[in-house]
Amino acid sequence: MSLPATTLAASPPQAAFGDTIEILPKIFQDDTNLAVMRRRLDPSLAAGVAAQLEEARRLDWRWRGGVGDALAEDLLGHLPRPERAGPLVEDIALICEAMAYLFDTETIGVRLQRLEGAMCPRFHVDNLAVRLVSTYAGPGSEWLPESAVERAGLGAPRPDKPDPLRDAQSIRRLGCGDIALLKGEGWIGNEGRGLVHRSPQPAPGEPRLLLALDPG
Repeated sequence: MSLPATTLAASPPQAAFGDTIEILPKIFQDDTNLAVMRRRLDPSLAAGVAAQLEEARRLDWRWRGGVGDALAEDLLGHLPRPERAGPLVEDIALICEAMAYLFDTETIGVRLQRLEGAMCPRFHVDNLAVRLVSTYAGPGSEWLPESAVERAGLGAPRPDKPDPLRDAQSIRRLGCGDIALLKGEGWIGNEGRGLVHRSPQPAPGEPRLLLALDPG
């Protein structure tokens, strides 16, 4: 799948926030590398999520394919408490359908993981075009506005590299339940402008449930 070419804007990349799904297409704008639909999980969805985390069981479900019934059935078969997972499965299926529609693709890569620690603790950019992330439990992903980034420090750490974080006070965090599109370095025309982000460190005994989607 090819994504649209963009022309680099003179201004630094920006973030767009809104309370409805209409905010997500903002990711196609040249000057936007983060689009976030803010939301709170409704009580039935939050209860279903909590049920999946009641037992300290490994959860690492992955899917690549279409977004129809087969996806929902496969997910349901991998959850620890399928009898209480209806709202969660429905929510993930709807997000997958929205992602497929937005990027005009029939194939979605999906990952739902229970995390006990930070998966990617160093600030970095993704080399892919775009990724959707949403945290169902625990702290949301952390990201940096451009003013707080030292891009020369990105990549594998070396003694001669600066810290990619210029200002620790500028670290931003997505909320639990937010749906966010992160534009990466692989988006045509976005080289050197991918969103800088990292995984948060959950508190001891506070598992994180993370959903990540890649189109195509």
